[in-house]
Amino acid sequence: MPVTEIIDLLKEKADAKYHAGMLRFGIDNEKALGVKIPEVRKLAKIIKKNHELALLLWDTNIHEARILATLIADPKQVTPQLIDNWTKDFSSWDLCDQACGNLFDRTPYAVEKALEYSKHEAEFVKRCGFVLMAELAIHDKKSANSHFSRFFPIIEREAWDNRNFVKKAVNWALRQIGKRNQILLPLAIACAERILLQDSKAAKWIAADALRELTAINPLRLNA
Repeated sequence: MPVTEIIDLLKEKADAKYHAGMLRFGIDNEKALGVKIPEVRKLAKIIKKNHELALLLWDTNIHEARILATLIADPKQVTPQLIDNWTKDFSSWDLCDQACGNLFDRTPYAVEKALEYSKHEAEFVKRCGFVLMAELAIHDKKSANSHFSRFFPIIEREAWDNRNFVKKAVNWALRQIGKRNQILLPLAIACAERILLQDSKAAKWIAADALRELTAINPLRLNA
């Protein structure tokens, strides 16, 4: 299926009301058509994996085409350079999150990039680092607890960052790792309690919000 045909299909699904509403959710709609994510996912299922097409779709610079690209790209063909290139192009939190959850976290470079991006100055690149931590906690069913506990010092270190899309990602990573199992839950709670002591508005919000959820969890309902 050629790129032009795919863009035409996306345009057919465009919703002017949804396009206008994207701004209310903090999504830059300047390069968007206004297609809802479920519609993009339906199209991805029809196309199936097609890495070369994914690269072409990304190059269109159209918001939904780029989300589609993250769904049809082949994780086995993703390189660290591709992750860097696409991450630099992020202009909204939803594209960042879709790329991390659909693609980046399924590559061998996910942990490496999470650690690298967690120190980045650019807001959406730094967000990417912590979203990767959260998505790995959700999707990586096989890795040992030590694979995730290594993220706690980084979460603690970066909790000072008051930028909206960064602090929410830091909070998400902390909560998601804590919800993974009975072993990581008390470690996440202890991390949140340390963060709460930091002299930073962002840190106090991250910690308080995480503690509300994590302390309400019954550990017996989590995997051992």
